[in-house]
Amino acid sequence: MTQLPQVAGVKAGTPQPAPVKNLSRRAKAAIVVQFILKEGADVPLSSLPEDLQEQLTHLLGEMRYIDRNTMNAVISEFTEELDSVGLSFPGGIADALSALDGKISAQTASRLRKEAGVCQIGDPWKRIAALPQARLKDLVRSESIHVVAVLVSKLDVTKAAELLSSLPGEQARRITYAMSMTDAVTPDAVDRIGISLATQLDAEPPKAFRSQPSERVGAILNFSRAAKRDELLTALDEEDKDFAEEVRKSIFTFAHIAERMNPIDAPKLTRDVDQDTLARIIKGVETEQDQAVVDFILSNISKRLAEGLREAAEDLPQLKPKDVEAAMNAVVLAVRTLEEAGEITLNSPEEGDD
Repeated sequence: MTQLPQVAGVKAGTPQPAPVKNLSRRAKAAIVVQFILKEGADVPLSSLPEDLQEQLTHLLGEMRYIDRNTMNAVISEFTEELDSVGLSFPGGIADALSALDGKISAQTASRLRKEAGVCQIGDPWKRIAALPQARLKDLVRSESIHVVAVLVSKLDVTKAAELLSSLPGEQARRITYAMSMTDAVTPDAVDRIGISLATQLDAEPPKAFRSQPSERVGAILNFSRAAKRDELLTALDEEDKDFAEEVRKSIFTFAHIAERMNPIDAPKLTRDVDQDTLARIIKGVETEQDQAVVDFILSNISKRLAEGLREAAEDLPQLKPKDVEAAMNAVVLAVRTLEEAGEITLNSPEEGDD
């Protein structure tokens, strides 16, 4: 329980002077707030509804002074009320939903918000900044150029640069020009834009899958046989070329390791993949791309370990293609696991193509 600063001559249970009875609860609240502020304590008044903040400000402006006995009596009464509180509750459906975030299902939370007309906003710009690039591009397509200019201005520099570089040149130029006219935009207007965008996000129905369709297809094709993967991608090209291109960006196979993995991270593969698996790959590699990956790994680990792997590969019998592909998939899985754990960062497909 929060402890108030000690007030001289005041103890819990002390009889209250008569003037206190004539004060409204709002006036008492103003006295308590003014007392705490004078003591130098931080009072999070910004968490109050705006109408209460306004009323409190007017009341503090209208009041002049009170005698010491009245102040002591009000503080004593407030202290007793605090001491008698056993448990406090959120006090509203919005705060209740925030308290239960992650404890109840997303479907239930979404339905309750819609029924009560509550938006899950918090700081809208933090939510917007955390959106994936694909979702940000959707907002760019659906909003006016001036709103987009504010949106891009609120993103961190790296994410804003990535977003602009993913847009058509003419659209990116229009956005950057519109940003030059945001100098006169008021903080209140920025807040309204953020709340409006966050409200749109709240209005979207919950999704059954976290990842994008192209990412889910790409993850499946990662571990498909190369021939089947090429066959499916060719078929996708005929049905939806744009979707097929997104799938290709999501695919990460053994052949991509050399171009998308940082050389300094190569030794981590020998930690997470057993040497027999690596030796099978060295023994059975066939294509130039896959050989480039083998060379990449061997040239970025210790010479002693590299020589040991080569010797182990020479001692192996002739391998079936499916066994070699299974070994490659084990390495791909290890790379993906390292990335998800935050131990390594893969270059984007575009960076790898440069």
